[in-house]
Amino acid sequence: MKLLSLNRCPVPANLAEVTSYDPGQEVDPESVGMTRKQVERIWRDVERAYRTGFSPAITICLRRHGQIILNRAIGHARGNGPEDTPDTPKVPATPDTRICLFSASKVVTAMLVHLLDERGEIDLLDPISHYIPEYGKNGKQDATIYHLLAHRGGVPSLPPGTDPEFLFRPKDAADLLFNAKPIAPSGHRAAYHALTGGYILGEIIERVTGKSPRQFLQENVCDPMGMETFNYGLAPEWRDKVALNYSTGIKPTLAPAWYLKQILGASMEEVEQYTNDERFMDTICPAGNIYSTAEEAGRFFQMLLDGGVYQGKQIFDPMTIRRATIEVSRPEIDKMLLLPMRYAMGPMLGDSPIGLYGLNCKNAFGHLGYISIFCWADPDRALSASILTSGKSLIGPGMPAMIKLVAGISLNCKRLPSSERHRFVLQ
Repeated sequence: MKLLSLNRCPVPANLAEVTSYDPGQEVDPESVGMTRKQVERIWRDVERAYRTGFSPAITICLRRHGQIILNRAIGHARGNGPEDTPDTPKVPATPDTRICLFSASKVVTAMLVHLLDERGEIDLLDPISHYIPEYGKNGKQDATIYHLLAHRGGVPSLPPGTDPEFLFRPKDAADLLFNAKPIAPSGHRAAYHALTGGYILGEIIERVTGKSPRQFLQENVCDPMGMETFNYGLAPEWRDKVALNYSTGIKPTLAPAWYLKQILGASMEEVEQYTNDERFMDTICPAGNIYSTAEEAGRFFQMLLDGGVYQGKQIFDPMTIRRATIEVSRPEIDKMLLLPMRYAMGPMLGDSPIGLYGLNCKNAFGHLGYISIFCWADPDRALSASILTSGKSLIGPGMPAMIKLVAGISLNCKRLPSSERHRFVLQ
């Protein structure tokens, strides 16, 4: 990665050459209260984001009233990164391309924990040490599952100097956290738990159920919803369809580099290296390595929007979703992200007039994944959305283009009249 270069991916003049979709999968926008022009505007914003060269691949799936209005891919799954040559073999991206959700995985893990609460197998207000006795050390004895879901558990990062290869050893990472000292008493401070919360929640799932988070997710979500790869890691037989991750944009230095190191525990180049390693696809990282298509990710959020129902099957109780998506405290500056955040018990919430999911989206809930992945549901618009990217750019034209894309979705997919809004709208 060149220090002063924009590290852009090559972009062909004719975008149709690198665009993939099946028109038969997309319904007539008029049938769900939109116009073709509105959907075309959203797609043009996807193309503008791709033209910045910040991401070799972008896949998107939008549903309105449960019907797919966009399910498309643009670019290449591999072979067209900033350091690749014209001779590098190129694999086109398609709607079937699998992309790592990174932190958008957190909502899924959180919902598995809420499912245990729904079944009476845990209580979210119990101390974590009730299920993991060795966790109650060094001032963490009062930290609850609720605190952890709300990013208030006090252990937002692994100890300084931790070998990044711990990413491939989740049990060892969890052991480090069992012995860690909290940065503040539990519940006192919002501090984004980029990886740590997932390891602890995954351990709770395993100890309570006797099953790995991967097996528990497969049995309770993937199988009943017909998901092919919506799970932690990626089986070898699917790896020919996975998009590689690429660091793009200007290389972060000084303060931006420190900022990323604090959150991720590694540089962007190291994250690229480790997350493209097949060992990352073998392991379970509950906070960050669900692999999915945009359609499958959107299917999950649509199920939440529909009160936990998918094709007549009750995956979650409606009250569980209600509980999981209610704001847990007033918005405040997150100690790790240094941004004002609205958290629920698992999801990141939207806001008004401007928030993570566009304009006037205060009731939207979802999660971001490693800078440029957006997955959310908006009950005010009867909308579920997933935008997956393989390029990771902190400094450069990519992020403004993504913000414009997300804002454009909220502008073109109009809010419903109050009388027609989803019954699970937050109050």
